[in-house]
Amino acid sequence: MRVLVATAVPAERDAVARAFPAGTEAPLPGGAGPLLRVPGGYDLLAAGVGPARAAATTATALTAAALAGTPYALVVSAGIGGGFQPGAPLGSLVVADTVTAADLGAETPDGFLPVTALGFGTDSHRAPDSLVRAVAAATGARTGTVLTVSTVTGTAARAAELLARHPRALAEGMEGFGVAEAAAAHGVPVLEIRAVSNPVGPRDRAAWRIGDALAALTGGFGKFAPALESWNPHDLAERPEQPERPEH
Repeated sequence: MRVLVATAVPAERDAVARAFPAGTEAPLPGGAGPLLRVPGGYDLLAAGVGPARAAATTATALTAAALAGTPYALVVSAGIGGGFQPGAPLGSLVVADTVTAADLGAETPDGFLPVTALGFGTDSHRAPDSLVRAVAAATGARTGTVLTVSTVTGTAARAAELLARHPRALAEGMEGFGVAEAAAAHGVPVLEIRAVSNPVGPRDRAAWRIGDALAALTGGFGKFAPALESWNPHDLAERPEQPERPEH
């Protein structure tokens, strides 16, 4: 099984890489890479910051693999991110059973409407149940919704607003939904794994634990391969893709 792991920045990719034996670099078309290929069928990619860049770079890698006759069986969006307290403490791992674009929609006098409610596409992607269970059991990760935002939350009011709309949210990042959109366009299942480096809310850089989160990411991927071996890709039909929940 070939797996594409997409992070935002090289530091996150390198944290994942430390869980595997040394790999080799391989180019991608248009300067979108390089891929870091590590033993076990894993290709690691620093796909860029934000949902748009992450989607474009991930789609490039998926297309290149398909054209080469070596398509991926799974795409994983991985990295560090903010955790909603107290559900996702600093240094913990979160595995998304739902990847949701938290700010893709429209503000109205009656509140926020997600793009799904507006009748345009989807605002959520679901990961295969059995895979989420296997990875969470192997890594000790918490499971829930991971939100994708284009602007990182920086106030308590915004954090409370997001939790009110998405009560199962455990973490937020900036790339998961973009990676999931690219994977969905290629018919490939997606998973998101976040290591919590800071609380979602007021930005206090002194309280961030980036080193601890990167170490947790390495540790999680050190236990990832055995979990993946127990997953049956034929379980993809178990959870039809649908929005996380009606918003309004």
